[in-house]
Amino acid sequence: MWVAAFTGGTAVLASWVTTLGNARAARVQAEASAQAQRQGRVRELRRAAYLELMEHAHVIGELYRRVIDAFHQIADPDQQLTRFEELRLELREAYDPLMHSVRVVVLEGPLATAEAAQGVLDAAQKVNRCLWRITCGDADAHSRFVEGQEAYLRCLSRFVEAARAAMDTS
Repeated sequence: MWVAAFTGGTAVLASWVTTLGNARAARVQAEASAQAQRQGRVRELRRAAYLELMEHAHVIGELYRRVIDAFHQIADPDQQLTRFEELRLELREAYDPLMHSVRVVVLEGPLATAEAAQGVLDAAQKVNRCLWRITCGDADAHSRFVEGQEAYLRCLSRFVEAARAAMDTS
């Protein structure tokens, strides 16, 4: 009888330990699955934010190219000024979505990508200021605009590299 009781108790204890181990393994597996889903979601959110910023930055870059084209293609100063004013309005409309995209990237991170995105916004602000100086008749504004536009493109390239690195590590 002692042997039967001992054997029964051992079986119950072994069953309880097995159940406890299975429950722990299921919890670990569920946590790992949830973590993988969270990482996948973060990756997709970041990717969407990066792509949106690049899209808005491309629009701004295209408008800058049109300003440079106007310098070369329009000889009449009055027509040039009119075209610059038109482009300034288009840039003003395009700047807000760029600023919003940068804020989203800053929120989503990581730090290197956020800093690169902020650099794109800062460069755009400087170039836009140069265009305003052009419309005010500042003689040096044209050369500063060209330099600023080149700096903007470099900042955008830095952002693309930072975004690529962030996507590779996530």
